[in-house]
Amino acid sequence: MNASDIMIIIIVVLAIAIFFAYRMNRKAMGQMIQAQDFIDANRQTVQIFVIDKKNEKPSATNMPKAVFDQLPKKAKARKAFLVRAKVGPQIVTLMCDKPVFNVMPVKKNVKVELAGMYIVGITGMNLEDKKKKTFGEKIAASANRTMQKESQKAKDKAKK
Repeated sequence: MNASDIMIIIIVVLAIAIFFAYRMNRKAMGQMIQAQDFIDANRQTVQIFVIDKKNEKPSATNMPKAVFDQLPKKAKARKAFLVRAKVGPQIVTLMCDKPVFNVMPVKKNVKVELAGMYIVGITGMNLEDKKKKTFGEKIAASANRTMQKESQKAKDKAKK
């Protein structure tokens, strides 16, 4: 075997790998679109009292057994953002995304959008303002405020 044969084999293997990655991505994208359609169709606004929130793997102890049995293996193996909340008279475990989880207040009543047992969003609350900011974000915000004040002063001097 010479170098050109090896290069041809490598190119063919890479082409096959790219093809399978493309097919898997299309399949995953179709599942995401179907899930988003389900969420949009079943979304409802509900008042809940948040008891606790954790980032942990779903298990039969922290979720209803029927729900845990229906979870795919990939979802059981990954950590999820779980929120224990009182919805009406029941205490249930709900799932949510990271942006919602980060701003969810504990031990407070919150109006949320639910789709089944999935918290889609918080209504009546600006998620960006409530998000915990890193040190770099705080410095950048402070610098932006200072620049805006200075530009406002410059505009006021130009008007005079």
